[in-house]
Amino acid sequence: MKQTILAKRYAKAIFTVGQEQEKYEEYDEVLQGLASLYSTHPEVVDALTNPLYPMDVKENVMKGIVASMKVDTIMGNFLNLLVQKKRAEILPEIAAAYKTMVDDAKNISHGNVISAVELSDELKENIQTILEKLTGKKVELTTSVDQSIIGGIIAQVGDLVLDGSIKTQLAGLKDSIKGRE
Repeated sequence: MKQTILAKRYAKAIFTVGQEQEKYEEYDEVLQGLASLYSTHPEVVDALTNPLYPMDVKENVMKGIVASMKVDTIMGNFLNLLVQKKRAEILPEIAAAYKTMVDDAKNISHGNVISAVELSDELKENIQTILEKLTGKKVELTTSVDQSIIGGIIAQVGDLVLDGSIKTQLAGLKDSIKGRE
């Protein structure tokens, strides 16, 4: 079960502290590393969240992780608090919410471009430049290929969607022809 609101609250709390300490980027690396650890090692998640394990075992596991990552005291205390409050299971959601806050602070947006064929590097740069002008933010693009769109591209950055695919144009043409009948 996703606990997005709770995750955002925790992320905002540690982000505020990170900004005050001028360590918010360092904290981002720690949280993203832990989120990655969660996805690749389910036994770590189990050790931190399983109700069958006593709290002192969970705290020792987190202390070991904190020590191995050489995390500063504030972040270490935050991670231990998550274990004590039985919130360690939402750590990946906290990391995602935190990443969004860091990107907003750096004026970065993430975009996705879908095309029918692989795009050249030059074309990717042109699309990125146009999207940066439209959004007023630096855009980090990911690209994917979907041959079902026939041709053209679909670009999405946040809520902005630019659909120039032939598939969509054909669907619009079909609807307009049906409307005339």
